[in-house]
Amino acid sequence: MKVIILAAGYATRLYPLTLTKPKPLLPVAGKPMIDHVIDNLAPIAGIDGIYVVTNAKFASHFQEWADNYRVTKAKLNFTVVNDGTTDDTNKLGAIGDINFVMQREKVDDDIIVVAGDNLFSEKLAAFGKLCREKNAPVLALYDVGDLEQIKKYNSITVDPAGRITYFEEKPKNPVSTLTGIALYYYPKHTLPLIRQYIAEGNNPDQPGRLCSGSTRALRSIPGPCPACGSISARRRRWRRPTGFLRSCSLGSEFRVYAARTA
Repeated sequence: MKVIILAAGYATRLYPLTLTKPKPLLPVAGKPMIDHVIDNLAPIAGIDGIYVVTNAKFASHFQEWADNYRVTKAKLNFTVVNDGTTDDTNKLGAIGDINFVMQREKVDDDIIVVAGDNLFSEKLAAFGKLCREKNAPVLALYDVGDLEQIKKYNSITVDPAGRITYFEEKPKNPVSTLTGIALYYYPKHTLPLIRQYIAEGNNPDQPGRLCSGSTRALRSIPGPCPACGSISARRRRWRRPTGFLRSCSLGSEFRVYAARTA
């Protein structure tokens, strides 16, 4: 299993803090945000490679961090991937970066995708176990617990069987406090569809788009309690999807399960 950490953003809203340092390397509770991500992913069995995809501006920063992490902490196999972008005008987008890593590094394995600025309050071993059991895409959900607070993020409703029935970015009148976060699992057999999605010219940002067309949907389970990282401001609505990746159809074998937090 491989991990792709998304860290190619420029976090311009945090200027001047992120003018000379990428957001995932900003310190939180005494260590970089990305350290918290790695520390909580580390207990997942079977991870044998971690790709940190970043940009030309900050690639050297992440390489220095990765070298230090290997020396002082777990001996994990890190690869820092420079997507070659220089600012927001030419960035590849989150899905574009996933595809870039897959193509450049010839990734042919199950992958976990996580934002480098996500903070989790618990280890993610249970999330990894679920991924292995289902061998199907997994989306992590977080219960914000407040209908006013959910207006800042995205809102998801599910039916009794766990199927997503509605998804909306920054809802004005939400009815659910569940939100999808930047923690995803894509098994090996679904990777060609990510390549197809990009090849067809679809929007390369927001990995949630890769889940928004699944033919089966979410099964809620107990799981870790992740804190939401950055959420896109683009508003999006979704009802009763019929195909995966908009134009791709996988048939009944494709399911998306969700790790729902308590």
